[in-house]
Amino acid sequence: VFMAIFTSRSWLMEWRKSAIEAEQLRTEKLASQYQSLKDQLNPHFLFNSLNALSNLVYEDADKSAAFIQKLSKIYRYVLEVQQEELVELRREMDFAKNYLDLQKIRFEVNLNFRIDLSPCSDCYLPPLSLQLLLENAIKHNVASEEQPLFISILMKDGALWVSNTFQPKTSQNEPSTGVGLENIRSRYRILSDQSPEIFKSEDEFLVKLPLLHLHS
Repeated sequence: VFMAIFTSRSWLMEWRKSAIEAEQLRTEKLASQYQSLKDQLNPHFLFNSLNALSNLVYEDADKSAAFIQKLSKIYRYVLEVQQEELVELRREMDFAKNYLDLQKIRFEVNLNFRIDLSPCSDCYLPPLSLQLLLENAIKHNVASEEQPLFISILMKDGALWVSNTFQPKTSQNEPSTGVGLENIRSRYRILSDQSPEIFKSEDEFLVKLPLLHLHS
């Protein structure tokens, strides 16, 4: 009996040690995966911003100067959140508003947007999720005097609804980097059991981002 108890105790201790080590490895692996996903955002944002600026420089020198000044402030936020897993909804929305104001310099009346949010002190998002969605909306849809692009951001049913008029370009002058939606999906898979929902109709493209909460 003594030997059986001793053997069982030793086995349980080894099993517990193995379980702890396995969980540590899993946590480290997930952290590494998440960091790799975040590392995609910085060059992705810079690449597309510089691409837009290169086109603007030839069109209007004053606009390009204003674009550069606002871009520098926005890029500071991009650098600040690189090491964060989640950011407050308020901070992400301030960034989104600045980003859309930046694009208004470029598109003027051809781009319109609406932001309608309720205060939420415990609402979080993976950083730069909104920037990726807004960038995709502007990059892949027509924004012209004949077909103005409209973007809407609102809170509903515990999620952030980000929608735009669906008017895809017939030709793409800017190459796709393959980041965007898949990056957002992957980060949600690591952080939560919730995932973004995507809906597309004849005239609208909608992404619902679940709002995450920190539990004490």
